[in-house]
Amino acid sequence: MSERFPQVDVVTGSAEHLALEKVDVVVSGLPWTAMTAARQQRILDAVTAARLTAVEINPRFAASLSERFPQVDVVTGSAEHLALEKVDVVVSGLPWTAMTAARQQRILDAVTAALAPNGRFTTFAYAHAAWTPPARRFAASLRSRFAVVERTSVVWGNLPPAFVYRAALPVAVGRTRRGQPAAASA
Repeated sequence: MSERFPQVDVVTGSAEHLALEKVDVVVSGLPWTAMTAARQQRILDAVTAARLTAVEINPRFAASLSERFPQVDVVTGSAEHLALEKVDVVVSGLPWTAMTAARQQRILDAVTAALAPNGRFTTFAYAHAAWTPPARRFAASLRSRFAVVERTSVVWGNLPPAFVYRAALPVAVGRTRRGQPAAASA
């Protein structure tokens, strides 16, 4: 996509929410191979003080990422099997509405299990799909797994128009946080 069009940017567009200058670990599930070089560099610049881990399911893309960005730890595999602990921030560009309910749940379970108690999660969604059952299920899953969930306004100049979900303070399965219900296990 041309840089002249505004784009929803879940990292640099949410820098205040993510507080990237204060974190030790950022896990990215972004579509790196689909980004322009300028966007890739903006993301790397935003996380200069952090350790960045990129999760890529396609082995060819993962190898290419490792070669192009040696400062990034690239993990080849599905976000469903995220095996990290005490992660400060998870940034995702996964196509949540194209997933089955079970896969959505497994990935969100892995994300919340990986996050530190004060961890933050951010992802984007397309406005035209927000009313669909998979999108509504995803939004409800976020609310059940995090004590704080915000949705930005729609960026109409993005093609297609999109918004960002910002979630913080993961709720562990079986526990409650400040009166919030615990996340249901999938």
